[in-house]
Amino acid sequence: MPNLTKLFASVAICAMTAGIAQADDAKAPAAAADAAKSEAAAKPRTDLSADTVVATVNGQDITLGMMQTVRDGLPAQYQQLPDDKLFQGVLEQLIQQTALAQLEEKRITQRDKIALEVQKRAYLSGAMLNYTADKAVTDDAVQKAYDAKYAKAKPTKEYHAAHIIVKTKEEAEKIKKEIDNGGDFAELAKKNSTDGAAANGGDLGWFKLDAMVKPFADEVAGMKDGEVAGPIQTQYGWHVVKLLGTKMVDAPKLADVRKKLVGDIRQEAVQKRVKAVVGEAKIDKMTNGIDPSVLKDQSILGSN
Repeated sequence: MPNLTKLFASVAICAMTAGIAQADDAKAPAAAADAAKSEAAAKPRTDLSADTVVATVNGQDITLGMMQTVRDGLPAQYQQLPDDKLFQGVLEQLIQQTALAQLEEKRITQRDKIALEVQKRAYLSGAMLNYTADKAVTDDAVQKAYDAKYAKAKPTKEYHAAHIIVKTKEEAEKIKKEIDNGGDFAELAKKNSTDGAAANGGDLGWFKLDAMVKPFADEVAGMKDGEVAGPIQTQYGWHVVKLLGTKMVDAPKLADVRKKLVGDIRQEAVQKRVKAVVGEAKIDKMTNGIDPSVLKDQSILGSN
């Protein structure tokens, strides 16, 4: 059975296009009917719910909740369509999907049943983990995470430097000599440096020492503003470096790191949940005698 997510996405796009085309083609002949229904359309229903039936296919219901679920899974460009076109496209998709599903159910194979079960378990487990993560993120939890990481944080020193990196020590020594004799560092970087920073005159921006490899960081830490040092060897090559400035930086504000903290909280909550659930479950593995390579044997699943 094909991957259901990819299959449904493909059907969704095809059906969406077909639904929109049908809606556009029907505008002219349907004008009179629309006029006749305008009074009714002016009074939208107020009793709508996820269970509201919007269509049936051979007696099988298509509900408003199904339509909203499909809409939420569509690519962004389709979600931005005008409401009437989006509604028609989603409905057409579900009509096609339901009709095809009814046909497939008559010949469903073991492979199909297994694929559906795997998709179901994946969806339910994902929903549980999303619920767990969402529930863990509160203003109080974010504040506690911020305090734990930054409340006692002291100002840190950041460095602004530029460098020229070349393959050999001899090249680096030659460039350093040119700079000592008045050569322009940025121009020499553009001309000689072999990394992406060359286009910006070798400018590496602001950084903390722990973001750089040790030989480079150790050299920068002992330099004065405006000083040029080198050659310095790292695993990347030979560097000539110029310290452009330093500054002390306070701990970031909560608003600046909230997104990162929320991500950390969600990840921690999910990891704890998985560990707890698996730890409490009664798990019996019966894999003795099963060759791992059997997963490559497609005959296990049978034919489509």
